[in-house]
Amino acid sequence: MEREPMRIREGYLVKKGSMFNTWKPMWVVLLEDGIEFYKRKVDNSPKGMIPLKGSSIHSPCQDFGKRMFVFKLTVAKQQDHFFQAAFLEERDAWVRDIKKAIHHIDGGQRFARKSTRKSIRLPETINLSALYLSMKDPEKGIKELKLEKDKRVFNHCFTGTCVIDWLVSSSSVRNRKEGLLLASSLLSEGYLQPAGDTSKAAAEGLSDNPFLDLSDAYYYFPDSGFFCEGYSSDDDVVLKEEFRGTIVKQGCLLKQGHRRKNWKVRKFILRDDPAYLHYYDPAGGEEPLGAIHLRGCVVTAVEDMPDTKKHDVDNILFEIITANEIHYYLQAASSTERTEWIKAIQSVARTGK
Repeated sequence: MEREPMRIREGYLVKKGSMFNTWKPMWVVLLEDGIEFYKRKVDNSPKGMIPLKGSSIHSPCQDFGKRMFVFKLTVAKQQDHFFQAAFLEERDAWVRDIKKAIHHIDGGQRFARKSTRKSIRLPETINLSALYLSMKDPEKGIKELKLEKDKRVFNHCFTGTCVIDWLVSSSSVRNRKEGLLLASSLLSEGYLQPAGDTSKAAAEGLSDNPFLDLSDAYYYFPDSGFFCEGYSSDDDVVLKEEFRGTIVKQGCLLKQGHRRKNWKVRKFILRDDPAYLHYYDPAGGEEPLGAIHLRGCVVTAVEDMPDTKKHDVDNILFEIITANEIHYYLQAASSTERTEWIKAIQSVARTGK
């Protein structure tokens, strides 16, 4: 039986249309021999496939001055494909892996990642869905607790150490190393969600392992009653019944209106449950003026915008394209702040509800 090609990298990128100058979010999958792109992550059939044999990649790509972090893939038939990443490090990671895949396929070699860790194989009989139900069993499953850290109270959650302890004690794995691998799979498939800065940073790739076997790394079941009570920088209680999640980031940004295209200062609050970016009148008021649904969205930096005069707005812009392809344009105070917002929104878009 023919071997399935390895999935090297996958994620949302903004892709330019082949005929018109339209840029749309696509779920992009880099395989050993080509790149598949889908309209949505959950789609079974790709909208297209780009073969890598004989291709070349160009980065940075300056063909579109108003779009940042663009790279160009030129296939053997001299057709160009353009992709835009959210920030510099993400673009460079895609380019690095695509270059390596092209090098291997042109040389007749198989793609292989270098790894310093010993490979751990789990039994093929493990059913993550059934395991999840066992973990949630009221009597024999993982106990949901109220935990406190950094002046925040996390309700209906548990520690990474508790998860690994349970996996070992229930004989789901043979040791803690296997437990880490299995817990990482549960996390990547959405059966577990990170709660708090420590576990979220690991899930975003800032640690050797996406799941942490630590007593100060918190997680929760996605369909539980999880919510966080915390304090903002001015010590005001931020918990509201309709906004249960942890505040990931907050601050003022310029937002472009949809109808009049004018720019106004709004206070934005980004929470991980539900996955919305709410915006408020900065002069006060507890009720949000509106919200941007982030689940499945794509966010990228942009240099300039159509229908915007140079004196209207500085070029520290970023764009959010929602799952139903609504475009929002926002401006940060600095390029550093823009990158921070993009990374925070990406995190919530991946893991938030």
